[in-house]
Amino acid sequence: MREERAEVESVITELRDALARAGIILPSLGLDLVSYAHRTMPPLVELGRCNMDTARRLAKVLGER
Repeated sequence: MREERAEVESVITELRDALARAGIILPSLGLDLVSYAHRTMPPLVELGRCNMDTARRLAKVLGER
């Protein structure tokens, strides 16, 4: 379980860094604790909530790819 937690935390850091390079900050980005506590499903990354400006910037960045 600790290995899985370390892996998901690494993915979260990687995603946070990539978003920051694109000028996007998702304040609620983190580990979904409910899924982490679940025995049969893999942990999920909680993207969280963001304001409309951030959502627009995210959509723009994704559309440019």
